[in-house]
Amino acid sequence: MKNDQQSFLDLFKTKDPKRKKKTKPTPLYVLLIFVFVQLSPVLFVVPTYDYFVSQGLDGPTAQAATSGWLIFLAMAIGFLITWIVIFRDRKFFDIWKGKPSGIVASILWGVLGFFLLLIGQGIAAMIEIAIGIDPGSENTATLVSIAEVVPVAIIAVVLFGPVLEELVFRRVIFGSLNQTTNFFVATAVSALVFAAVHVDFSHLLIYFTTGLILAFLYRHTKRIITPIIAHVLLNGYVMLMQLNRDEIETFLRQLENMQ
Repeated sequence: MKNDQQSFLDLFKTKDPKRKKKTKPTPLYVLLIFVFVQLSPVLFVVPTYDYFVSQGLDGPTAQAATSGWLIFLAMAIGFLITWIVIFRDRKFFDIWKGKPSGIVASILWGVLGFFLLLIGQGIAAMIEIAIGIDPGSENTATLVSIAEVVPVAIIAVVLFGPVLEELVFRRVIFGSLNQTTNFFVATAVSALVFAAVHVDFSHLLIYFTTGLILAFLYRHTKRIITPIIAHVLLNGYVMLMQLNRDEIETFLRQLENMQ
């Protein structure tokens, strides 16, 4: 039993393919910090909600304000602690054989990856519609409504969230599994976990497709900055479109009238 537990923990330890030496459990720490970020807001929901109600906010607005501020603060703290932990381990990203892509190429692949994500999600959405799944994500709608009340939450959604998710799902889960299994198993498992964590199971295919593309980008360039850029651009694009939905619809109607 003890050996089985040790084998499981070894999956999340950084391995240097060139040396056999004791490694730091940094990936495990990053994973635990992410879990803390996801669960810790629950401890402060009631007092935070009561505070906003005492300030004169109605129930729904107080609820959105509570979610927005707790999401922002938890992710900001988690973001800071995660990078402090990572910077103490110089081998954290050294998991690939071969030379990684150059910085410029990695950035360009990140931008290209954004468009690949749009195409992939579009295809996945069409498949979902074809099998009777209603379009539109409840998870996205909730985040947009929160951002309208607490604009600072946009930073968490567009920056903190994507960076933390890429460090966890691509570097920790995908990267660790890729060292002990193979690329296809690691990609499938990390993408499935990525989809499940978003708790929007009606659109599991879209999240799974997103996870597959992000894993491909990381493997192709061997730099975590690539999927981070693609993920940040995707979330930023979605938030921009959703927050300006009415203005965009008005503009499109004006174009139709001009024709």
